[in-house]
Amino acid sequence: MEKLAAKTLSALNDDHYRNLAWMEQSEAEVLVHSTEIPTGYTVPVHHHRRTQILCVFRGVVLVATENGRWMIPPGHALLIPRGLAHAVEMLSDVSMRSIYISPREGQSVPEAPKVLEVTDLARSLLLEALKLREAPAGHGKAKLVYALLLEEMESLPERPLGLPFPLHERLADLCRRYLRNPAPDARIDDWAENLAMSRRTFTRLFREETGLSFVTWRQQACVFASLPKLAEGWPVTHVALEAGYESVPAFTTMFKRMLGTSPRSYSMQH
Repeated sequence: MEKLAAKTLSALNDDHYRNLAWMEQSEAEVLVHSTEIPTGYTVPVHHHRRTQILCVFRGVVLVATENGRWMIPPGHALLIPRGLAHAVEMLSDVSMRSIYISPREGQSVPEAPKVLEVTDLARSLLLEALKLREAPAGHGKAKLVYALLLEEMESLPERPLGLPFPLHERLADLCRRYLRNPAPDARIDDWAENLAMSRRTFTRLFREETGLSFVTWRQQACVFASLPKLAEGWPVTHVALEAGYESVPAFTTMFKRMLGTSPRSYSMQH
């Protein structure tokens, strides 16, 4: 894991605790927040008294709780139930926007995190809400924007998206390194040797930790690693070959399975 300078780490921690105190002390029904965080930083374990919808605009984050881990790529969000302790690790330079929502009377409270797709409307409303954060109470436009933002957030489509991530510390470190620099020809034997394990022990550990075979995980990880390139406008064919897929259709099939859309559509949306 890339190490941050002590001064940078201290400043990021100070920002986190200052923002957390601001959120917890505020009596507003809805709060919005914007953050730009460098790779290598992990937001310490914490929780909120509001439900959080963490939207990733750029980069990839790993959200960890006691019961699971979720990797969130650009254009997606994670709904984090209020009171749930979690940490947020930056697997690349990240641009995030979050909305924090107080529970409303008669509204059901989600029990577990879920991955959502951020619609164009939700993205635009969130950016507009950030501009209106300092608007006085009762401000007409702010009330309308926030009301529509809440309505849109409640209808965001859920996506069965997630790359299983191991709890085993040294194996997790290998997975992080792989995501930063994916190699289509990565071999089980090399990973097993790195962990001083036999091939059999490694494959058993990997499946126990992720629920997937090493090859399937590697294919899915390559899809995650391809997202920033697609967002930058790289040709799908180029991205698919760099990801280690022998054909664009094979890459497209895996991409659709994970993100619910084609690589070309994802590229056009971002």
